[in-house]
Amino acid sequence: MAWNTPGGSSNKDGRNPWQKRGGGGGLDRFLDPLRGLFGNGGGGIGRWIAVLAVLWLAFNTFVLITAQQRGVVLRFGHFDRVLQPGPHFKLPWPIETVAKVETTQIKTFSDSVPVLTRDENIVRVEINVQYRVGDAKQYLFSSRDADAVLQQAALSTVREQVGRSTLDTVLGARSALSVTARQRLQASLDAYRTGLIVTELNLPNARPPEEVKPAFDDVNSAQQDKDRLISESQAYAAEVVPVARGQAAQIRTEASGYKTSNIAKATGDADRFTLLLDQYHGAPEVTRKRLWLETVQDVLRRNRKIVGGDSRQLLYVPLPGAPAQTTPPVVPIEMASPAVEATPSSDTRPDRGDRAGRAEDSR
Repeated sequence: MAWNTPGGSSNKDGRNPWQKRGGGGGLDRFLDPLRGLFGNGGGGIGRWIAVLAVLWLAFNTFVLITAQQRGVVLRFGHFDRVLQPGPHFKLPWPIETVAKVETTQIKTFSDSVPVLTRDENIVRVEINVQYRVGDAKQYLFSSRDADAVLQQAALSTVREQVGRSTLDTVLGARSALSVTARQRLQASLDAYRTGLIVTELNLPNARPPEEVKPAFDDVNSAQQDKDRLISESQAYAAEVVPVARGQAAQIRTEASGYKTSNIAKATGDADRFTLLLDQYHGAPEVTRKRLWLETVQDVLRRNRKIVGGDSRQLLYVPLPGAPAQTTPPVVPIEMASPAVEATPSSDTRPDRGDRAGRAEDSR
């Protein structure tokens, strides 16, 4: 007979073995509520199932979306809504499911592709694309593999832009190509509805094939020499031009001063000539003699003089156009000290007539 059958021999006193006997410890006090869940018979299992169902619903209907994520809710497999960052509630599975998409994570795609330029040169271009998810719904459902679409679109866009450019542009001016390629790639992704946003597109390197690499290295070296010479010439111009401008300003200032001085001198000479003309009309002889004396005085003052032994004054007057002499000319001794012939004592004293003639000559 079972232990809980009334009147059974195994439980003669009719006590329930699940009930505590005497004073139990702390473990008994903790297990008492759990014993109450089972109770007598099979009702306790239903309570356990109910508790588990409540816990499952609590964890299945609560969704926490972080700041880097967006949650796409599917109701019976069909798009329903997009959850923004924060705590949310949804219907339990299998009614609604949530797909979390990282929208702030930066993804990178890098590759190297050979391209034919417009001037029919082959160059290998390295591509580096950084992108992120902008629209979670389009990223999940508008294309089968949005990342693969971006990779193919990036290669196609770079081939198009490089194919429209010359080799010199690809090797030396790739920044403009990168900007144009990024715009075209974003337009293609929007047309394909991938939900991706291109944050950066770079062409870090472009090199020729290995077969012609030495020739291209020479071209690059020549281009660098050209840029260096241009920089040096610009620096020289920046240094010389201010000096030249200063000299030009100085020359203009000196010319202006020279002009003013000559005009003033000419004006003064004209006024002086007018005054002399007036004086000449008033006293012609006196004015003529005074002008002659002033002219002779000026000539004597400007030229060197040699005085002979007989007290005669010899003038050295240079001819017009003759080179200037740094040393005085050599005068013969006969001219410097003319010889005097001896005469009889009776004739040594010149007569009064000769002295008068000499005085007149000296005048």
